[in-house]
Amino acid sequence: MGIFKIEGGIPLKGEITPQGAKNEALQILCAVLLTPEKVIINNIPDIIDINKLITLLGNLGVKIQKTGSGSYTFQADEVNIQYLETEAFKKEGGSLRGSIMIVGPLLARFGKGYIPKPGGDKIGRRRLDTHFEGFINLGAKFRYNREDHFYGVEAPKGLKGADMLLDEASVTGTANIVMAAVLAKGKTTVYNAACEPYLQQLCKMLNCMGAKITGVGSNLLTIEGVESLGGCEHRILPDMIEIGSWIGLAAMTKSEITIKDVSWDNLGIIPNTFRKLGITLERRGDDIYIPAHVDGYEVKTDIDGSILTIADAPWPGFTPDLLSIVLVVATQARGDVLIHQKMFESRLFFVDKLIDMGAKIMLCDPHRAVVMGHDFKSQLKATTMSSPDIRAGISLLIAALSAKGTSTIQNIEQIDRGYERIDERLRAIGANIIRA
Repeated sequence: MGIFKIEGGIPLKGEITPQGAKNEALQILCAVLLTPEKVIINNIPDIIDINKLITLLGNLGVKIQKTGSGSYTFQADEVNIQYLETEAFKKEGGSLRGSIMIVGPLLARFGKGYIPKPGGDKIGRRRLDTHFEGFINLGAKFRYNREDHFYGVEAPKGLKGADMLLDEASVTGTANIVMAAVLAKGKTTVYNAACEPYLQQLCKMLNCMGAKITGVGSNLLTIEGVESLGGCEHRILPDMIEIGSWIGLAAMTKSEITIKDVSWDNLGIIPNTFRKLGITLERRGDDIYIPAHVDGYEVKTDIDGSILTIADAPWPGFTPDLLSIVLVVATQARGDVLIHQKMFESRLFFVDKLIDMGAKIMLCDPHRAVVMGHDFKSQLKATTMSSPDIRAGISLLIAALSAKGTSTIQNIEQIDRGYERIDERLRAIGANIIRA
């Protein structure tokens, strides 16, 4: 296993460009299975989870050609559907949570889709009911092998459009259902649909391929089924989670950083949430400029003077993937913050590592933590720690870059799952970080 060694307390300076969005790429890559024609995708991030999915598509028989940095051509004209029943697929599909989204396209086009219980971050229970209830509504038959933890859906006579109200606004669940419905007979309506920018991107790509989806950007999607889809070219948005990570990094290390080409219009309330922590950030064209916070940053209280609460919520609420970043940034703020992580019951458990570094955090329960900021009067102390998941991993990395002394982060494969060549990119703006 690799480790990072980080010399903290060094102000950084320069420009950094966010990678393509991991969460969008997982959906977009699965959508190539819906057509036998060529699909060109640009700005694909070079990270472990995405590369695993590309390998999985190749093993399914998709023809893949890398045409440049982050650019690929995919053609699924000879899909080997029998691969889904092999032991190799059970192992491969189970190592990646995003693999669940191959089921909708395969079910729609070939009448069957199988998947082992997918892996991913260990951040609490992550149910799949929304996905399979949606497929059942479209006419598929569901089966589950409890011994092998293997899921299957079949619709040999094809899918039929249906009206459905999702029990939760699941992003991957909505994506899977939409990809299945685009080739179903008749009309499908999906209410309480997720409406994140990445889901909007998927719908726009599908429409470009010949699908008929309306209501994009709202929580009510209407899909008129079509006979077939064609090829297209698509560019993935910059990763909003990485953008938020760089905002937090700049504040914690008192660094002057410009984040390039962020697609401001797709950031929602992310910039204003960081402003509530007292962080100054300016819009310069499509870039974000963060000045060096030499005097720190002061938390804004609520209008009535009560403690600021930052909680996650379905889009356009604040994304849960950035709560770990907000929590670590709050450790050096001037003031107190209540972090409320509603979705996952294990995502805040990494705070013990921050407490070991000297942070003042009170974990109220699995979902809530109160952070009492140091206002940089007491610097975090370097330590050795292990990355439990992608977002906690980047949060610990930010803490280490701001801490006094040399820190070691183990299990950095978790960070590499979501962040492209992060050590090289940080060194380019002055960080003292070594991969060993």
